[in-house]
Amino acid sequence: MSQSFAQMLAGVRTFHEKHDFAGNNGHDMAYRLLLTMEELGELAECITKGKPQAERAEELADLLILTLGHAIAMDVDLEAAFDAKLAEVMQRPAIRGDLGVRVTRYEPPT
Repeated sequence: MSQSFAQMLAGVRTFHEKHDFAGNNGHDMAYRLLLTMEELGELAECITKGKPQAERAEELADLLILTLGHAIAMDVDLEAAFDAKLAEVMQRPAIRGDLGVRVTRYEPPT
C-alpha cells in the first residue's frame, strides 16, 4: 500500500472541508448512516450481479471514504479504535455457522 492511514484520513478531511460537510448537515450521523446503507447496497448489487472487479472496488472505496468520514464527524480516533478492536478479535475463537465462519463473542446454543 502506498498511503498511510493518516494520509487517507487527511484526504477525506480535505474533502469534508472542501464541501463544508460540518456546516451543511454532512456530519449528521443519521444521514451518514443512510448514505452508508446506500453504498453497501451498491456493493451488494455488484457482487450479486457479478459486476466487474473495478466496480466492486469503487463501491468498497466509497464505503472506506464514508467510514473515515464517520470518524471525522464523530471525532473518533479510528486508528486507535481499529488497533484495540483488532487486538480483541484476534483473541476470539472462530465459530462455524450455517453461512460460514464467525469470530464473535456470541456462543451458539448447545
